Amino acid sequence: MTKQRAAALFLVVALSSSSAALFSLPVQAQQTDRAKHIGGKFMCMCSCNQVLTQCNHVGCTVSTSMLKELDTAVARGDSETEITSAFVQEFGTKVYAEPPKSGLSLLAWSLPTIYLLLGTLLVIFVIWRWRSRAALPAVAGGAAGISPQDLENARRRVAQETED
Repeated sequence: MTKQRAAALFLVVALSSSSAALFSLPVQAQQTDRAKHIGGKFMCMCSCNQVLTQCNHVGCTVSTSMLKELDTAVARGDSETEITSAFVQEFGTKVYAEPPKSGLSLLAWSLPTIYLLLGTLLVIFVIWRWRSRAALPAVAGGAAGISPQDLENARRRVAQETED
Protein backbone atom coordinates (compact mmCIF):
# COMPACT_ATOMS: atom_id res chain seq x y z
CA MET A 1 0.00 0.00 0.00
CA THR A 2 2.85 2.41 0.45
CA LYS A 3 3.70 2.21 -3.22
CA GLN A 4 0.10 3.04 -4.06
CA ARG A 5 0.09 5.97 -1.61
CA ALA A 6 3.39 7.24 -2.98
CA ALA A 7 2.04 6.99 -6.55
CA ALA A 8 -1.18 8.78 -5.56
CA LEU A 9 0.79 11.49 -3.75
CA PHE A 10 3.06 11.89 -6.78
CA LEU A 11 -0.01 12.14 -9.04
CA VAL A 12 -1.62 14.79 -6.81
CA VAL A 13 1.61 16.85 -6.68
CA ALA A 14 2.10 16.55 -10.43
CA LEU A 15 -1.47 17.60 -11.18
CA SER A 16 -1.40 20.51 -8.75
CA SER A 17 1.88 21.85 -10.11
CA SER A 18 0.75 21.52 -13.73
CA SER A 19 -2.63 23.11 -12.97
CA ALA A 20 -0.90 26.01 -11.23
CA ALA A 21 1.23 26.53 -14.32
CA LEU A 22 -1.87 26.36 -16.52
CA PHE A 23 -3.76 28.87 -14.37
CA SER A 24 -0.84 31.29 -14.11
CA LEU A 25 -0.30 31.38 -17.90
CA PRO A 26 -3.54 33.30 -18.66
CA VAL A 27 -2.78 35.71 -15.80
CA GLN A 28 0.67 36.41 -17.29
CA ALA A 29 -0.89 36.84 -20.74
CA GLN A 30 -3.43 39.28 -19.27
CA GLN A 31 -0.65 41.23 -17.57
CA THR A 32 1.27 41.37 -20.84
CA ASP A 33 -1.82 42.58 -22.73
CA ARG A 34 -2.46 45.16 -20.00
CA ALA A 35 1.19 46.27 -20.14
CA LYS A 36 0.95 46.64 -23.93
CA HIS A 37 -2.24 48.65 -23.57
CA ILE A 38 -0.74 50.96 -20.97
CA GLY A 39 2.62 51.15 -22.78
CA GLY A 40 0.80 52.31 -25.91
CA LYS A 41 -0.07 55.53 -24.10
CA PHE A 42 3.57 56.51 -23.53
CA MET A 43 6.37 57.73 -25.78
CA CYS A 44 9.84 56.23 -25.73
CA MET A 45 12.21 58.78 -24.21
CA CYS A 46 15.14 57.96 -26.50
CA SER A 47 14.16 60.83 -28.85
CA CYS A 48 12.84 58.47 -31.53
CA ASN A 49 9.31 59.95 -31.38
CA GLN A 50 7.77 56.48 -31.30
CA VAL A 51 5.27 54.91 -28.95
CA LEU A 52 6.98 52.98 -26.16
CA THR A 53 5.68 49.57 -27.20
CA GLN A 54 6.70 50.17 -30.83
CA CYS A 55 10.22 51.58 -30.41
CA ASN A 56 12.30 49.70 -32.96
CA HIS A 57 15.80 51.00 -32.26
CA VAL A 58 18.34 48.22 -32.14
CA GLY A 59 19.78 48.12 -28.64
CA CYS A 60 17.56 50.91 -27.29
CA THR A 61 18.25 50.80 -23.57
CA VAL A 62 15.67 53.47 -22.77
CA SER A 63 12.67 51.52 -24.09
CA THR A 64 13.99 48.32 -22.51
CA SER A 65 14.22 49.92 -19.08
CA MET A 66 10.87 51.67 -19.45
CA LEU A 67 9.15 48.44 -20.51
CA LYS A 68 10.79 46.57 -17.63
CA GLU A 69 9.55 49.21 -15.19
CA LEU A 70 6.08 48.99 -16.74
CA ASP A 71 6.00 45.19 -16.50
CA THR A 72 7.10 45.38 -12.87
CA ALA A 73 4.30 47.83 -12.06
CA VAL A 74 1.72 45.67 -13.83
CA ALA A 75 2.97 42.55 -12.03
CA ARG A 76 2.64 44.42 -8.71
CA GLY A 77 -0.97 45.14 -9.61
CA ASP A 78 -0.63 48.93 -9.78
CA SER A 79 -3.54 50.75 -11.36
CA GLU A 80 -3.19 52.52 -14.69
CA THR A 81 -3.43 55.87 -12.92
CA GLU A 82 -0.59 54.98 -10.54
CA ILE A 83 1.60 53.78 -13.41
CA THR A 84 0.86 56.91 -15.44
CA SER A 85 1.61 59.23 -12.55
CA ALA A 86 4.89 57.39 -11.85
CA PHE A 87 5.99 57.77 -15.48
CA VAL A 88 4.94 61.45 -15.56
CA GLN A 89 6.83 62.07 -12.33
CA GLU A 90 9.94 60.42 -13.74
CA PHE A 91 9.90 61.74 -17.33
CA GLY A 92 7.52 64.72 -17.28
CA THR A 93 4.41 65.31 -19.39
CA LYS A 94 6.34 64.71 -22.61
CA VAL A 95 5.99 60.97 -21.88
CA TYR A 96 2.35 61.10 -22.99
CA ALA A 97 1.75 59.79 -26.52
CA GLU A 98 -1.54 61.70 -26.48
CA PRO A 99 -1.84 64.69 -24.15
CA PRO A 100 -4.58 64.44 -21.54
CA LYS A 101 -7.82 66.21 -22.37
CA SER A 102 -7.96 68.50 -19.34
CA GLY A 103 -6.88 72.01 -18.39
CA LEU A 104 -4.87 73.89 -20.99
CA SER A 105 -4.60 70.75 -23.12
CA LEU A 106 -8.39 70.71 -23.44
CA LEU A 107 -8.20 74.20 -24.93
CA ALA A 108 -5.54 73.02 -27.38
CA TRP A 109 -7.77 70.09 -28.38
CA SER A 110 -10.78 72.35 -28.95
CA LEU A 111 -9.08 75.25 -30.77
CA PRO A 112 -9.16 73.68 -34.27
CA THR A 113 -12.92 73.22 -33.99
CA ILE A 114 -13.38 76.76 -32.70
CA TYR A 115 -11.23 78.16 -35.55
CA LEU A 116 -13.20 76.17 -38.11
CA LEU A 117 -16.50 77.51 -36.82
CA LEU A 118 -15.22 81.11 -36.66
CA GLY A 119 -13.81 80.84 -40.18
CA THR A 120 -17.08 79.48 -41.51
CA LEU A 121 -19.02 82.31 -39.86
CA LEU A 122 -16.58 84.87 -41.30
CA VAL A 123 -16.98 83.47 -44.82
CA ILE A 124 -20.77 83.49 -44.49
CA PHE A 125 -20.68 87.10 -43.24
CA VAL A 126 -18.43 88.26 -46.12
CA ILE A 127 -20.62 86.56 -48.73
CA TRP A 128 -23.72 88.07 -47.14
CA ARG A 129 -22.13 91.55 -47.32
CA TRP A 130 -21.14 91.11 -50.98
CA ARG A 131 -24.63 89.99 -51.90
CA SER A 132 -26.24 92.87 -50.02
CA ARG A 133 -24.02 95.38 -51.88
CA ALA A 134 -24.88 93.80 -55.23
CA ALA A 135 -28.57 94.18 -54.44
CA LEU A 136 -28.31 98.01 -54.21
CA PRO A 137 -30.45 99.79 -56.82
CA ALA A 138 -28.55 100.86 -59.94
CA VAL A 139 -28.16 104.54 -60.77
CA ALA A 140 -30.03 105.74 -63.86
CA GLY A 141 -26.81 106.39 -65.81
CA GLY A 142 -25.45 102.92 -65.34
CA ALA A 143 -22.66 102.46 -62.81
CA ALA A 144 -23.01 104.17 -59.44
CA GLY A 145 -21.45 107.67 -59.29
CA ILE A 146 -20.56 107.99 -63.02
CA SER A 147 -22.33 110.63 -65.04
CA PRO A 148 -23.66 109.78 -68.51
CA GLN A 149 -21.21 112.30 -70.02
CA ASP A 150 -18.18 110.63 -68.37
CA LEU A 151 -19.42 107.25 -69.49
CA GLU A 152 -19.72 108.44 -73.12
CA ASN A 153 -16.19 109.93 -72.96
CA ALA A 154 -14.79 106.64 -71.66
CA ARG A 155 -16.49 104.68 -74.45
CA ARG A 156 -15.06 107.03 -77.12
CA ARG A 157 -11.58 106.76 -75.65
CA VAL A 158 -11.72 102.96 -75.55
CA ALA A 159 -12.90 102.87 -79.16
CA GLN A 160 -9.99 105.12 -80.24
CA GLU A 161 -7.36 103.11 -78.37
CA THR A 162 -8.56 99.77 -79.67
CA GLU A 163 -8.63 100.77 -83.37
CA ASP A 164 -6.01 98.95 -85.34
